[in-house]
Amino acid sequence: MILKGLEDLKGFLEEPKKIVIVGHRNPDGDAMGSTLALKHYLDKKGHKSTVVMPNDYPDFLNWLPGTDSTYLFDWQNKQSKRAINNSDIIFLLDFNALHRVGSDMQNTLEAYKNDFAMIDHHQQPDDVKYMYSDTEICSTCQMVYQFIEMNNDLDVIDANIATCLYTGIMTDTGSFRFRSTTSTTHRIIADLIDKGAENDRIHNNVYDANSYNRLLLLGQALSNLQILPNYKTAYITLTDAEKKRFDFKKGDTEGVVNYALSLKGIIFAAIFIEDKEQGIIKISFRSKGNFSVNQFARNHFNGGGHDNAAGGRSDLPMAQTITKFTSLVPEYQQELETSYEA
Repeated sequence: MILKGLEDLKGFLEEPKKIVIVGHRNPDGDAMGSTLALKHYLDKKGHKSTVVMPNDYPDFLNWLPGTDSTYLFDWQNKQSKRAINNSDIIFLLDFNALHRVGSDMQNTLEAYKNDFAMIDHHQQPDDVKYMYSDTEICSTCQMVYQFIEMNNDLDVIDANIATCLYTGIMTDTGSFRFRSTTSTTHRIIADLIDKGAENDRIHNNVYDANSYNRLLLLGQALSNLQILPNYKTAYITLTDAEKKRFDFKKGDTEGVVNYALSLKGIIFAAIFIEDKEQGIIKISFRSKGNFSVNQFARNHFNGGGHDNAAGGRSDLPMAQTITKFTSLVPEYQQELETSYEA
């Protein structure tokens, strides 16, 4: 855990400030939940805060309180830059390095004249003036809760804040089933329910609001599933043509990689998604036990994340990316065999 300058930050925030809160590119439930929760909290403390996301978020998150006032940097560029340049401080939530926001927004942030405060749970964070970093915590939303607790402000948490925090914790823990979910997490969740988070409604809004095409896309993904039984590994591919066939929308592939990991005997799973617009193959890795997909992604696919959940990218075409992946996996056979009793 890294705690840097938090007492000074607390003093800095004693007077009303103009604050911008930024999440990572292609925001997920934890990014949206943490940024919006922090916004609601800071606004209640008398600050004027604005959430600026690099690009759009999935439809299944558009009900979160505060999304209607969120700026999207790629669509609302002038408004976003104005908010950033006029702010007294920028909070960086749920990402560890400025390149995670995309090149255009990265350039804007690198030119920023004031200070950054980071709240994040990913490994190897950039160095900023104020930092709360802990790779052992399941989600940035849990960290925002604990940041509020550090400020002795748990009584400030209302239904809106509780809803946002619950959403991020739920999504980043796979509905509380991942190993990073601790007894502390469950105690925090209980308090959020007491403070107004409607757990059944939140789950329904996130997981039970599928479009017909999204389910068909899932069917296509599962039909593309491949297993490498000697290495306890499974992977899924989705081409750009397959995405278009089922009217792909942002967020439609969220969680699909977990279906590969759910197979009996599998401890390492990946999904490879062709992105013609960026000219890359986007990759998500998942694992059970001690096999670090963070290290695997860093070593081979320009990525990183957590030990059991990481992302990466490949500039090679799909077929060559899969060939690279399947040629690498045998090098980790011993680690995969001893990582987890599956």
